Amino acid sequence: MSAAALLADIGGTNARFVLDRGGRRGAPLVLATRDFPTLSHALEHALEELGAPVLSAVATCAAGPPHAGVIAMTNCPWQVSAAELAKATGAPRVVLVNDFTALAAALPVLEPDELQLLGGAPCTTAAPRAVLGPGTGLGVSACLPGPSGDTFITGEGGHVDLAAASDEEDAILERLRQRFGHVSAERVLCGDGLVNLFAAMHPDAGSGAPRSAKAVAALAAAGDERALACLAQFARWLGAVASDLALTLGARGGVYLAGGILPAWGALFPAAAFRERFEDKGRYRHYLAPVPTYMITAAYPAFVGLARLLEHT
Repeated sequence: MSAAALLADIGGTNARFVLDRGGRRGAPLVLATRDFPTLSHALEHALEELGAPVLSAVATCAAGPPHAGVIAMTNCPWQVSAAELAKATGAPRVVLVNDFTALAAALPVLEPDELQLLGGAPCTTAAPRAVLGPGTGLGVSACLPGPSGDTFITGEGGHVDLAAASDEEDAILERLRQRFGHVSAERVLCGDGLVNLFAAMHPDAGSGAPRSAKAVAALAAAGDERALACLAQFARWLGAVASDLALTLGARGGVYLAGGILPAWGALFPAAAFRERFEDKGRYRHYLAPVPTYMITAAYPAFVGLARLLEHT
């Protein structure tokens, strides 16, 4: 059997592994990061489950900022290094990037049926594309087209300041500041952030407040007005951060939503509230109105980006 490439998507909650043989990939193996003390332990288990393959390369993305071939994960105790990947897998070639850099690499090649248009109009010319998404944290990246090929931004945009646009939002932020001091976008726009937001919006809930993002979503699905208001506020702030990103990057090619939370919400996602806030930029509403926003519905888009990075790096 020919050598395969191992693609690995390491998130704060789950690590996903799949073998790629010339673009052919099977179902990913999904492991909970909490079940393994280190990446090496998880890799050993994964390779055994995948049949101890001979690897030509390993391409890995992880949730955290890369530095000198190492990613110290933001929301997981693992440290992911290119050296450890090479040693644990025996692969002669290693690519290691931030998880949203991998998603940015996937943007130009996602199929139309892997995207849900949330507003604006599809861009027909080469233009920057941005991606952000709430999961265990809030990831942000972008794909910038150029004469020598695409460039992918690796940054930590999830930690920008969160801004208020109304007295009500001022009050919510004040409660969050009392609890956390600095309130970044990620303090609200992630799994734990949704719980933080519910508590700040409904301080009278006390010990009865939901303790997980799934619990908030379940309440919303059951028609709980407090939870529905929380999801709407979450969507509004996500729209504000998305439009900030579009303006900063000139992302006329679109802003794409990813991450582990929003696809699970399905029809519960307040797309209208998101899009209204996305366009609500005063004098620059006309600039943002045609910019498309998408929900990525592809099952494993990071693997698409990792495979593309192996081809072009």
